[in-house]
Amino acid sequence: MSQHTHETARLTTLQAAYVIARRDFLAILFSRAFLFFLLGPLFPIIVGGLAGGIGSSVQKQTASVEVAVSMSETDSAAMVETAAALRKDVGNFVPSMVVLDADLAGEDPMAILQEQRAPFAAIISGSRQEPVITATGNQIDRWRGPVALVAATSLGSSPSNFPEIASVEVATSGADVKRDRVRTAQAGQMLLFLLTMILGGMVLSNLVEEKGNKIIEVLAAAIPMDAVFLGKLFAMLGVSFVGIAVWGSVGSLIYFGAGYESATFAAPAVGWPMFFTLGVIYFAMGYLILGSLFLSIGSMAATVREVQTLSMPVTMLQLLVFFFASYAMAAPGSTMEIAATIFPFSSPFAMLARAAQVDSLWQHALAIGWQILCVAVFVKAGASLFRRRVMKSGPRGAKSAKRRSFLSMRRKDKSQIATHY
Repeated sequence: MSQHTHETARLTTLQAAYVIARRDFLAILFSRAFLFFLLGPLFPIIVGGLAGGIGSSVQKQTASVEVAVSMSETDSAAMVETAAALRKDVGNFVPSMVVLDADLAGEDPMAILQEQRAPFAAIISGSRQEPVITATGNQIDRWRGPVALVAATSLGSSPSNFPEIASVEVATSGADVKRDRVRTAQAGQMLLFLLTMILGGMVLSNLVEEKGNKIIEVLAAAIPMDAVFLGKLFAMLGVSFVGIAVWGSVGSLIYFGAGYESATFAAPAVGWPMFFTLGVIYFAMGYLILGSLFLSIGSMAATVREVQTLSMPVTMLQLLVFFFASYAMAAPGSTMEIAATIFPFSSPFAMLARAAQVDSLWQHALAIGWQILCVAVFVKAGASLFRRRVMKSGPRGAKSAKRRSFLSMRRKDKSQIATHY
């Protein structure tokens, strides 16, 4: 017994934190409460995915896309008239065609579309015998056959004698890339915020539960409080990654099964593999920063009701922090955006948005190092606050008695902690 107690006493802070993390991770992972916690978000994911898939399918079938015709006056009129007649028979397979405005008729179709000077999916030029489609790549593939059908029908040709379709693909403009990457940044920020807020509450509930059954006091007497806080934070982080893996797998199956494509969002500036890697890292940093704050709050609360009362202001402030990071995202490099990347609670959100818009990587290494430092400071501060409240709470006489009790527990109960954990 004495030898075992002696070995336990030599545990470093990191070793003790690992023992706490391993025990908490396994205890939570195999609990019935965690199973129901996993099932909770799956229902809105399934319902939302099915509703979105059905809505997207309906939109694709009912959407009316206009294609402009820039040919001679005779050819343009014939194409528009034929397309209108065919739409009555085959529906939206044939696009709705209109004659290009007179003030744009003499200009280059590629310039018209790139500069977004007219709201058309494509522009058909040339002649009915040799039509030319100017559009983006996916629009060319979509309308090549229908345009050939309209041109052949307008010429009175047999449907088997389609004219040869030439094409000019329009590269996405710089303005389009910037706008699309902003959408990717917004989606990444929103997902990061939702996951952090949903999963961060587990830290509070776990700490309050162990305060209620006195386990946390036994731990505080046997090992450094810094190790307890670190262990619990990383245990909750590991459990959160399990939850994200389950929800992400189910969500991906529904997303792609409903007919969506990965191209719905533009590729971020750093590329998808690096963007996902940074997303995982920034989630971990955001979770640890918020979790360390929640642990400090939990150290001040004795009941679940007190936890809810104390955590509500923090939750509201975190919502304001998210809005701050979202607003700063609109102006990369501005003073406000730089402030958002430095402020610890908004830094993960602002840096993930920057990864979607700027391809530089060195700044992410700097930001991650800063966030790790903030986690260490917050954990140390939270552990000190908890230690003061546990060791010095109550009347003066009670303080001395409690302190003596803790010192006694530190001498006698270390072997029990090692056995229990």
